[in-house]
Amino acid sequence: MAFHFEADPKLIEQDSFRQIRELTQLNGLSKAQQQVVMRIVHSVGLPEVAKQVRFSEHACDKARAALQHNNAILCDAEMVKQGITKRMIKQPPLCFLNDAQVPALAKERGETRSMAALQLWSDHLKDSVVVIGNAPTALFRLLEMIEQGAPKPAVIIGMPVGFVGAAESKQALWDNHKRLGIECITLLGRQGGSAVSSASCNALLRCNQGEWY
Repeated sequence: MAFHFEADPKLIEQDSFRQIRELTQLNGLSKAQQQVVMRIVHSVGLPEVAKQVRFSEHACDKARAALQHNNAILCDAEMVKQGITKRMIKQPPLCFLNDAQVPALAKERGETRSMAALQLWSDHLKDSVVVIGNAPTALFRLLEMIEQGAPKPAVIIGMPVGFVGAAESKQALWDNHKRLGIECITLLGRQGGSAVSSASCNALLRCNQGEWY
């Protein structure tokens, strides 16, 4: 049996984003915001998720500037870290989830490892790009830290996935970002994940490289 399919990666990508533009509501979004939304849609294969994406007023500009200056990229999980396109960054993203200190910290405090790992973010947090794609508890803990006076990142890409706390953590980010004085990009509801969050960061890196779709 002969299977007929496109094998050229450039043609596959071009046609994918042509279809995404046709199927996705992008009106009212800036050029950079459109790139982020299209990458999210590409990651999940669902054009309808576009309506769940939220951008704070200066999120894309602040994120692009931080990435241009090679500021730290902080990730809640290794899968998020590995999803960031390495050819577009000069230093590896940081993830402390598997640091040797973290299990003991989590056990001592009776909390998730994702929460405990954020204690190791402090020296890197100021003007960073935070990418949270897995752990709602990490996003809640980060909001608590900022509330208590921790340095503010340039932007929080907050897109944890799941049924317990995921939608609530993203809603908390969106509802409180102005009060806390932080920029954010989020995907409201239960959907999210490593691929979606890292793709959002990659979209902004591509904008800086002049790669537009």
